[in-house]
Amino acid sequence: MITAIVLIQAEADAIPDAAQAIADIEGVGEVYSCAGDVDLIATVQVSTHEDLADLIPGKIGKVPGVLDTVTHIAFRSYSRADTESAFSIGVED
Repeated sequence: MITAIVLIQAEADAIPDAAQAIADIEGVGEVYSCAGDVDLIATVQVSTHEDLADLIPGKIGKVPGVLDTVTHIAFRSYSRADTESAFSIGVED
């Protein structure tokens, strides 16, 4: 599974509708509206790089109000749960 984080610039008055339209696209996990340099951040999970190539410019990029996207592909994920479980290996209560 390929995970990507998509930074999205959108027209200000279109942000709520664009966010919902993006969230409704298959392969999109969550969409966050943000303060800062980008308007929306979407998490995406697909099976292949070809699916990613179809999803970002072909679907997200064509949502009304979307001006630009920048995609970051994740190599590895880290979480507190993973860290805590690693430290508890071999420890029995």
